[in-house]
Formats: sequence, C-alpha cells, structure tokens
Amino acid sequence: MQFPPGTAPAPGSVHERYVADRLAEVGRWGEENLPDVVRRHAAKNPDGLAFIAADDRMTWRQFDAWSTAFARRLAEAGLPRGARVGVLLPDGVAVHVVYLAAIKAGVVVVAIGPRAARLEVRHLLTVGGATALVSLADHRGEPVADLVDGLGITTHIAISNISDFSETSDISLDGRELGLGEIHLLNSTSGTTGMPKCVVHNQNRWFYYHELAVECGDLRADDVFLTLIPAPYGFAQWTANFTPTLLGAPTVVMPRFDADEALRLIERERVTVVCCVSTQFIMMLNSPVLEHVDLSSLRCMFTGGEAVPFERATEFERRTGSKVLQFFGSNETGALSRTSVRDTTDQRLRTAGRIIDAMRVRLFADDGTDVTAAGGPGQAACAGPATCLGYFADPEANEKLFTPDGWMLTGDICTIDADGYLRVVDRKSDFIIRGGKNISAAAVEDQVGTHPAVAMVAAVAMPDPTFGERVCAFVVLRESATLDLDALRAHLDARGVSRENWPERLEIVDDLPRGSGGKVAKAQLRQRLR
Repeated sequence: MQFPPGTAPAPGSVHERYVADRLAEVGRWGEENLPDVVRRHAAKNPDGLAFIAADDRMTWRQFDAWSTAFARRLAEAGLPRGARVGVLLPDGVAVHVVYLAAIKAGVVVVAIGPRAARLEVRHLLTVGGATALVSLADHRGEPVADLVDGLGITTHIAISNISDFSETSDISLDGRELGLGEIHLLNSTSGTTGMPKCVVHNQNRWFYYHELAVECGDLRADDVFLTLIPAPYGFAQWTANFTPTLLGAPTVVMPRFDADEALRLIERERVTVVCCVSTQFIMMLNSPVLEHVDLSSLRCMFTGGEAVPFERATEFERRTGSKVLQFFGSNETGALSRTSVRDTTDQRLRTAGRIIDAMRVRLFADDGTDVTAAGGPGQAACAGPATCLGYFADPEANEKLFTPDGWMLTGDICTIDADGYLRVVDRKSDFIIRGGKNISAAAVEDQVGTHPAVAMVAAVAMPDPTFGERVCAFVVLRESATLDLDALRAHLDARGVSRENWPERLEIVDDLPRGSGGKVAKAQLRQRLR
C-alpha cells in the first residue's frame, strides 16, 4: 500500500519521481519497523519505562500489549488495511499507544493536534479521507459525535482511560502491519496560510532522522526525554515516537504545556534531553520556578520551529548547563542542517548548523538560478531521505512544493558559508513590505528581543494607507518590567539597528497566541491589527 487510488501522484510528475526516489532508500537504516523494535524492548526490558505522563507510567511490556490489543480492536471494527483513521487525543500515554496500534493494524493515522478547532478538525478528516476516528468523547466542550457529523465517519472509538487498551479480541493481525516504506501517518502543516495540508510520512524517514539525532546529541539508551511538542507534529515524531523508542529510552510527555510544570518534570524525572519550540524554552526561562529546581541532569535541548534567539539561548545554556541544539527544516523537508554538541557556541547559536550532505541542499534565487556555489542568498531546497512524501491528495500544492527539477522547497531564504554552516536570513512568507522595501520579521524580532524588558516578541505587518504596511511588534514583558515605544527605539538606536528594523507600533500583550504545533500564530496577530 502506498498512495490509495485517486490520491497517488500523477504518472511522470515531479512528485511521482520524488516519491520513487525516497522509496528506493527504504531499508538502508534497518529492516525492523517500529512494532518490531517495541517487541524487542518488551522481551529484553519488559519493566523498563517507555512513556511517563503525570501519574501514568507505561512499561515496554505494556506498550507492546496495549497497542496489540487496540490494533485488534481496530481490525475487529472492520477497517481494511490502508484505511485512514483520525486520531484526536491530547498528549499522554493513550495517543502513543494508538499510533503504534495503527501501524500494527495496517491503518493510516490522520493526526490532528489537540488544540485544533472545529473547522480544522473537519477539514483534516475530510482531506485525509478518514472513515474512523479515535478520540475522547468531547473536544473543546463539544461532543465529538456532533463535531464530525456528516463527514462519513462510520467508526468512532471514544477513549476514557488506560483500561480501554485491555485485550478485547483475538482477531488475527497477520499480514496487516505497515512496512517501513508504506504511509503510516498524515499530519498537518501549521495552517498559517489558510487551511492546513496533509503531509505524507512513512517510517523510513524517521529511522534516518534518528541516525542524525543520535549523532548530533550523543543520544543513548540511558537518556530520559521530555517532549513538549504535541504528538501529531513532525518535531514530535522523532523526539517522542521514534528516537526514544529506537533507543529504548523513556519519554515524558505533558497533556498541555505549562512552563512551571515542565521545569518541575525535568527535576522530578531527571530528564537529560528536552525537546521544545523556541517559545516554550523562553517561557521556561521566564518562569520564577527556574530559580528553585535542580536541572543538573539536563545535558541538551533540541529546539526549533521558530528562529532561535541568540541571547535567550545563551541564557538557557548558562542557567541550565545544557547545550542548545537544533535541526533546520520543516514538517515537509525534515532536516537540511543541524547543530551538534561538538559545535562551538557561535556555531550552535548563531547558525542553523552544518548542512547535511545526504540532503543535497541547494539555494535558488528568485529566477530559479542555482546560487549554492556562491553561498546564496537563495531559497533553500533539498532532496534527501529526511523528507516527507509530499502532500496527500493535493496535486496543486505538490506542484508548488517542488522545483521543476525535483527539489523540495522550504520557503526560507538562506546562506551557506565556506565551512558549510547555514543561516536563515529571511522567510519568503514572513516579511513586511513597507513602501516597496522587504523587512524581515525575524530580523526585527531578533533586535527587539535584546531589550532587557522583553520576554517574547512577534513582528507582523500592520496595514498602512501610505506605505502599504508598517512594522508592529507584539511584546510580552518580563515580570514587573515596563516598556514604551520611545524607550524601545532608543535602545535599538543605541545598538545601531537600522531604522527600517524599528517597530512603528508596540503592542504589549500578556501572551502570544500559538497554533496547534506551538509556533506563534501570526495570522491571529495580523487579524487584531485589522
């Protein structure tokens, strides 16, 4: 089973050729699939912990047994191999059991973020062609049965607690498990430019990503992971579903992110590796709890999803003793570059890391010219084993995702220096056009974030009748701090920041809105200005 009938790439298209190239790599990083790995841990270390969520602690034996029981429940429901099953669950033990059960049952998860609202839920289930749904009974205060009414969901399994994973059937699962190259997951883009698209994943890409992660962080079986990104998203795939499992290491997860509680979890569970988006680690730095917890177990943090602010990342390293690492890429492309525990501080925190040779990274100018040899700047693109298999049932989006020569585009403008280190200098979808001048929102955020009163910042365009757009900075202040526009601009002037990167409006807010994947939801901020 690859793409279901009617959803496969057009014959001879760039997308079809790209998928064929990726499938040719299957098996290069091992022949076991994820259930094979869990069965091996269950046999060799049955009482070792696999997942920790509040008071729920799941061993490898339980992970294997509960996922098999739920796989049989999915098969008993009459779902054919290759059926798409929506999964709408908060982070915790249950969602990881269901994801593994789906692979064992030979069905494809249509993964929906736990904070998704009604419109997004219905959209993803429709685009993914889901005929079944696994969820709680209610979502955001609405009965799920009402939420999905009219969508053709013929099977709805409502989960209430761990007892739902007890053995209920002895139906055979022979011949159903999904192989490394088969589609196992459809998850969503961030949805910042309209309704989200469904991104196609197979297990093989995450087995390759695992190799990169182990090398970069010197990861090992005695590590303890804390993953703060919701399970459906690409960042969480390798940091919760794959790398810890492949290592046989436990993963701590939170049903809902809370900076204070995350810090307490690091201390209580002796976490060694924390994985989060930049906003989350900044919130932890801003937490008063930071002064009162022992974080000596922590040795590295993988972050990303947004620009990594140098000064806050430096502060995190100084206050925790751990190293800040990142992969540069997206849900679609995976990793184009990465930093490592062996990199210098400047290499780790002032760049997006060294390019990954196997990803065949290229930079393209606006006219399509390859400017890689010159080091850019140009839009970064790649073609390698960490990438997804494109968008599901969306030929128009796939056409825009690839260059005519088959390179997957990122939308990020980058440079590559003589040592192979990549820097993101702009984002094609994240700039402010003021009087015909493109102003990088990331550049504004970097500079505003240096003010000692600023905890978090997001720069967006505000409509202007004369210039088209002006720069507005939404700022969350540090505790007890004050700031006005004049003081901020004086600070930027003293730093020598160009006036074009000065905010022309300052909005002080209690928090920045975030999308399902934890990134700042800039579309909501722009809407406020309208």
